[in-house]
Amino acid sequence: MRSLPRTLARPLARFVLHPWHRLTRGATLGVRILLVDAENRVLLVRHTYAPGWMLPGGGVEHGQSCLDAVRCELDEEVGVTLAEAPRLVGILPNFRHQPGDHVALYYATDWHREPRKSREIAEIGLFPLVAIPEAATGATRRRIDEYRGLAPLADEW
Repeated sequence: MRSLPRTLARPLARFVLHPWHRLTRGATLGVRILLVDAENRVLLVRHTYAPGWMLPGGGVEHGQSCLDAVRCELDEEVGVTLAEAPRLVGILPNFRHQPGDHVALYYATDWHREPRKSREIAEIGLFPLVAIPEAATGATRRRIDEYRGLAPLADEW
């Protein structure tokens, strides 16, 4: 089965999926994980339904723990298996995106990847921490600066 073209996926997510979540959930929770390899490169993804490079992750489903969501999203989206438990950095409100939304942020440095295709992911890249692509989202840039010790952890996503 083929994935939706980006011209359809973005409006569908923006005008159907996100409003549906706002109506059916009082609060939403997502996870993002900053993966850095031994060469000080960060793994970033470009989704088929949203612009810009960002940290891999996704929503926490009903009955799922944050850690289970991290492992599931990494496996499904990018074929990453963690060799260590990721470190929870914080749970940050993301109210600009959606009132009641929160993102649990994790870091991990011991992982391996077996590339795979995902309908959600248009592209996967490994980038030096000092050379993040210009198309990276603002939140992604902030999280990387925080990881590098160039900024304190923000109060919000």
